[in-house]
Amino acid sequence: MSLSKWIYEKVNHKPAPKNYDYSIFAIIVKPIRKFFTNTVAPLCPFNFIRITIYRACGFKIGKHVFIGMHCYLDDMCYKLMSIGNNCTISYGVYFACHGRNQEHYPIIIEDGAYIGMRAAILSKNVKNEFGVTIGKKAVVGACSLVNKNIPDGATAVGVPCRIVETKSCPD
Repeated sequence: MSLSKWIYEKVNHKPAPKNYDYSIFAIIVKPIRKFFTNTVAPLCPFNFIRITIYRACGFKIGKHVFIGMHCYLDDMCYKLMSIGNNCTISYGVYFACHGRNQEHYPIIIEDGAYIGMRAAILSKNVKNEFGVTIGKKAVVGACSLVNKNIPDGATAVGVPCRIVETKSCPD
C-alpha cells in the first residue's frame, strides 16, 4: 500500500479510489496516451499515421485496416480492443468498453468487417456474453448502436441494431 493511499484512507475513513494504485509511470503515461488517441490521431488526415499512432498507444490493429477521422477508441481499455485484418471503420465511429459504474468488457472486430459512419459500439455483459464481437465480413450500418454480438456475414442496422440480412461467409 502506498503512503498516499494509506493517508487517504485514514483521513477520509473510506477505501481509496482505484487511481491510488497507479504507479508514477502510469500517472505520467495515461494523459499522454489520451492526448494522442483522442486529439492527435482522430484529426490526422493520413490513415497510415492514424493507425501507427493507435498501435503505438497499445491498440491491437491488423493489416490493411482503414480507420476514419474523428473516431473515438476507448483509451482506458486499449488492451481490450482488437481489430482484425482488412477492416473498414468509417468516420466518427465511437467505441466504448466501459461506462460509469460498469465493468470493462472487450470489443473484437473480426477480419473484413465494415462499420458505417457514426456507429457506436458499446461493450457490455448481455446474457453472460462478455463484450461485443463483430463477426467476419459483417456490416454495421451508419448511425447504428451495436450492443450485442453480430454474427459472421450479417448486416446489422438501427438503434439498437438488429440483424436484417445474413449471408454465408466464405473464407
